[in-house]
Amino acid sequence: MNRVQGTGFRVQGSASRAVLALASLSALLVLVGCRQDMHNEPKIFPQRGSAVFPDGRGARPQVVNTVARGQLDDDSYFYTGVVEGANGYREERDQLPAELSPVTMTLLRRGQERFNIYCTPCHSRVGNGLGEIVMRGYKPAANLHDEVRMAQPLSHYFWVMTHGYGAMPDYSAQLTPTDRWAVAAYIRALQLSQAAAMNDVPAGVPVKSLKEIAAEEGLPASFAQPWALPATAVQAYPPVAKEGTPAMAPANPADPLIKIPMHPLPAGKTGAGATQ
Repeated sequence: MNRVQGTGFRVQGSASRAVLALASLSALLVLVGCRQDMHNEPKIFPQRGSAVFPDGRGARPQVVNTVARGQLDDDSYFYTGVVEGANGYREERDQLPAELSPVTMTLLRRGQERFNIYCTPCHSRVGNGLGEIVMRGYKPAANLHDEVRMAQPLSHYFWVMTHGYGAMPDYSAQLTPTDRWAVAAYIRALQLSQAAAMNDVPAGVPVKSLKEIAAEEGLPASFAQPWALPATAVQAYPPVAKEGTPAMAPANPADPLIKIPMHPLPAGKTGAGATQ
């Protein structure tokens, strides 16, 4: 009989060894079963070495002669809105990319939807620069119906949505390249709506006034009230290149136009045919 140290019990020698072995095995099982949560997960840190790969680097180099999915920018005009011109200038064009031309009602409806979501807070639904946040003290937005904006080529709007300008941030994260072109096309449709004439309507297509449409939809008569272009929103924002990039040049007047033609507003036009 032996006494187990630290206890008042006496056990046989073989029994004491069995107890100690069982306790050691239990402690080992506890250690093996410990969890390793995500805050202590094994991972490869950027810019650190790794024994996993033969070259000892943790970061994997891009595979030669491959392009990541969704990053094949094979058409520079579609993704940038500019083309390389003479003397290192980047030129804007008044036309849609070949992939989206000729313009369709599907593209315009998509542009209208995106415009109403992202552009109207500043520019308003009619594009006069008096959106809700501007009316509440934000810097006046560009009036899309003034002479400056009417003269700008279509791709200028794409470029501004991609890079931002002044108080306007870029919307490249919110709008895909296709959506940016769709919004640009819808802006041109908004501009044309203020100078539309009856001979622009295809033969056989019925034409209704906004008041008639409002009555049919059960809307109040005030729905079709005229609006005036605000003088405070008439500001010139010429295209500007970012630092380190070639300067922007005006579009060449000889360039082909988008399938939606451009028409300057008549002198003194106030846009009385649109609604707020």
